[in-house]
Amino acid sequence: MSLASHLQELQRKHGDIERRIDEVMMHPSTDPLEIASLKRRKLALKDEMEKLRSQPTRH
Repeated sequence: MSLASHLQELQRKHGDIERRIDEVMMHPSTDPLEIASLKRRKLALKDEMEKLRSQPTRH
């Protein structure tokens, strides 16, 4: 998998989690633990994307 396609996949997952957080927060019986877990996963993906972007390109 190329770096670009890996980043695209991480961005897609990040967006999926963001939409899931929005859905959960709109529900009247919101579980704060689920929201916290989703936010941690979203942050981990963001950190991974930033790490990949900051790596020097190899030829």
